[in-house]
Amino acid sequence: MIPLSNDEMLLLHGKEGTLGIVKAGEDGHFFLETEDEEILLALEPEDLLVASGFGTDRKTINGLKCVLYMIREVGSPFIVLPKKHPASKRLKVVVSAGDRTRISCKIIPGTHPEQDILCGSDEFDGIEIKGIKGGVEFSDTRGGRVERIPFGV
Repeated sequence: MIPLSNDEMLLLHGKEGTLGIVKAGEDGHFFLETEDEEILLALEPEDLLVASGFGTDRKTINGLKCVLYMIREVGSPFIVLPKKHPASKRLKVVVSAGDRTRISCKIIPGTHPEQDILCGSDEFDGIEIKGIKGGVEFSDTRGGRVERIPFGV
């Protein structure tokens, strides 16, 4: 178990990608927008928002933090693209929400309304991340480096 509070963010640094993780927090109401409907996601405070970035540089890390901040603090919705949408090839950060998230390199970024799976780099394929009271559990980190940083602007 890795401790994580509401004012912190975990980063899992790999060689090709980076994962950013924050607690869902006290508000707990998030919107998921698909082409056909709007879905209300009701999350518990210990649930997680997980962002996957396809890079390892400072720009990617700032992007992860920004996207997670926009969703949790500002209330921006999750956007799910249609399967053949051209923008999916240009996404640099994708996000999921819930009590657990499984990373997969076999899905198209940004096109899955299921919030228990998230596109990630090959090195993180199969990792499961679970929100628990006071922290986060990883099924494996595949040799990635975990870092805890302040979450805020």
